[in-house]
Amino acid sequence: MEHFTIFPLREVLVYGRRPARTLAVFFNPNLMHLLAPLLAQASVAADWHPTTLGQALLYTAVFSLAGTALAIVGYKIFDICTPGNLHEEIIKNRNLAAAVLGASIILGVCIVVAAAIMG
Repeated sequence: MEHFTIFPLREVLVYGRRPARTLAVFFNPNLMHLLAPLLAQASVAADWHPTTLGQALLYTAVFSLAGTALAIVGYKIFDICTPGNLHEEIIKNRNLAAAVLGASIILGVCIVVAAAIMG
């Protein structure tokens, strides 16, 4: 097996240079030994596809509760990380712009959760 070295990413992006023997910018054969057990475990993961109506209803309930909880947590984390109190601004001051911002944060988190559930 030939040995390939990692070529500096700056040389590729800034100067457009790449040596002829480079397979890929991020390829490192030593990393494949570390990733092989993780990839093998991922291929034998449990199947989440329901086989009965009861399983489908159970999975729907579990994932909807988990998604709702994660959306609330994501909104609260955003509220903590930003100055002021977004919830107070929406409820007490009836700030429409703050409400739109809060809704967009919740929808963004929900899209991420849905993508993670779908795989």
